[in-house]
Amino acid sequence: MYKEWLKIVFAALFEVLWVVGLTHADNILEWCLTVIAITVSFYFLIMGGRKLPTGTVYTVFVGLGTAGTVLVDILLFQEPFNIWKILFIVLLLVGVIGLKMTTDDGKKDGVV
Repeated sequence: MYKEWLKIVFAALFEVLWVVGLTHADNILEWCLTVIAITVSFYFLIMGGRKLPTGTVYTVFVGLGTAGTVLVDILLFQEPFNIWKILFIVLLLVGVIGLKMTTDDGKKDGVV
């Protein structure tokens, strides 16, 4: 199951890329890269979601993508740093991690 969760993390990383692309793309090459990022993101989301619980997968995907997008905005695009925003992102990540930790990944009787 570890490999399936890596697919979800990879999908979330590409989600950050395509969200940034949708916001900042100015020419045909940037738009093409944005479309590729969307395709890769959803491909890995679908592949990871085949063997994992859908609700948890989607929550982790969106939570990581949201946190990543906020951090990229702050670090690369001079979005003002706001301690409340960071605290709520941390709270979001704690919730996502908690949900992931309490979800049965399909393990039964020690068989993965």
